[in-house]
This record gives sequence, C-alpha cells and structure tokens, in this order.
Amino acid sequence: MNNSVMTVEASPALVRTAHIVYALHALGLAVGAFGAATVIGSFLLGWPSIIAVIVNYIYRGDARGTWLESHFDWQIRTFWYALAWAVLVALVSLPLTLVIIGFGTWAFGMFILGLWAIYRIMRGWLRLNAHQPMHA
Repeated sequence: MNNSVMTVEASPALVRTAHIVYALHALGLAVGAFGAATVIGSFLLGWPSIIAVIVNYIYRGDARGTWLESHFDWQIRTFWYALAWAVLVALVSLPLTLVIIGFGTWAFGMFILGLWAIYRIMRGWLRLNAHQPMHA
C-alpha cells in the first residue's frame, strides 16, 4: 500500500463498517480480560475477532483507494501478526516447559502480545474517529 494520504472520501457505511470491526476486536479483547479465557486467546479464537477478520476481507475491496484502506489493512495485519506471534511464543515456550522456564516465557509472551493488541486496536480506533488514515 502507498503510504501517501488518500484523498478519496469513503462512504459513511464503510466508515461504520470499520468502526464495527474495531468494536468486534475490542469485544474479543474485553471478553478475555473479564472472562475465563485469556485476553489474547479471546482475541485470536473468539467469535468477535473471527467475524471482524471475515468482515475485513469482505469490505477490503470497497475501501481500496480511500483513506479507510489503511485501516482495513491495519485491522487485518493486527489479527494475523498476533496469531503469528502467539504461535511463535508457543513454539519457543513448549520445549522450555521441560525445565519450568517455559511457563514463564509463555505467560510473559502472551502478556506482551495482549498489550500490543490492545494498543493496536486503540490506536486504530482513535485515528478512525479522527478520520485519519493509519501510518505504518
């Protein structure tokens, strides 16, 4: 994607869709924070975030060329990067559980990942509210 500012205005319906996607991701994070699941587990495996990613892919083409294109890319990358990071943390931590330290590396890695996901959703949603595109 080109990092220059998009000048094509987005439809109000598409802006609303981007808000819904951020809300679904935030709901996934909140379910993990206040429920029995982990924050990142709910974000990656909970229905709200899975629905959000599906909606992202469905409407991504409609956002192409508008200032919202960067938000759709941001939302999609947030989900897939979080999934990749979670897999990496698990692959590193699992063998280390044999010497106990793996439990700590897993907990620390997932905690940092949860903070990162919260930051990404908050930053994106704030910029969307200000009608500003995302920057890398």
